[in-house]
Amino acid sequence: MPNHIAPLTASDPSAAFLRLLTVLDTLRTDCPWDKKQTMESLRHLTIEETYELSDAILEGDLEEVKKELGDVMMHLVFYARIASETNDFTIVDVLNGVCDKLINRHPHIYGDVEVQDENDVKRNWEQIKLKEGNKSVLAGVPAGLPSLVKASRIQEKARGVGFDWEDKTQVWEKVEEELQEFKNEFNTTDHTAIDVEKAEGEFGDLLFSLINYARFININPENALEKTNKKFIKRFQYLETKAKENGKALQDMTLAEMDVYWNEAKKV
Repeated sequence: MPNHIAPLTASDPSAAFLRLLTVLDTLRTDCPWDKKQTMESLRHLTIEETYELSDAILEGDLEEVKKELGDVMMHLVFYARIASETNDFTIVDVLNGVCDKLINRHPHIYGDVEVQDENDVKRNWEQIKLKEGNKSVLAGVPAGLPSLVKASRIQEKARGVGFDWEDKTQVWEKVEEELQEFKNEFNTTDHTAIDVEKAEGEFGDLLFSLINYARFININPENALEKTNKKFIKRFQYLETKAKENGKALQDMTLAEMDVYWNEAKKV
């Protein structure tokens, strides 16, 4: 196998991007693992890298963000390299395509359209997409998105064409309405059997309305929930550590005993 000389570290964006292309071309040609990869085999790895980038952003770890951005960038270039082998498209096509799209969808920058604020920009964006051939405003929402993220995107898309509440008080009233409808499906004070399917439907409506309200007060529900997940994990692991230090097993402790450590964790 030839002993390739790695291209030197670059000092400007164009040279750095060319360095990545050169390295990946070499790996695709000479590395047994890289040779075998397909778009399908890379897909789950790309999803994993995207979640790692998301975690780094939520943690505020910019050094890790830089690293994960590099991993994601490598994957994007890899897909284009694979497609070039079958003459479907190249990285040049990809870059020109996204530039053309951005220019076309920002007529207030590259044309004579006037906008007042970001909401005008979003409305123009959705209208232009329809002119480009999209049959529905919601067609751009990927079916495979996690449900929480998908709900946010659906609501944002609908808002882009003016289908939205006028005031956040109306949205909160909807939250309270959906909460009551959810509660109506079962009695919290007794053990009466409930219609799980109906309760599930009302619970979904409640979540959707809460996500809608979060949008109105500029809270990203996905970020909010993930931060709560991380907070719970940190506190629960504190509980586990303290229990172990005191020679106790969680399964043998009462809830009251565990609450002592849990309350300590909330102060850490």
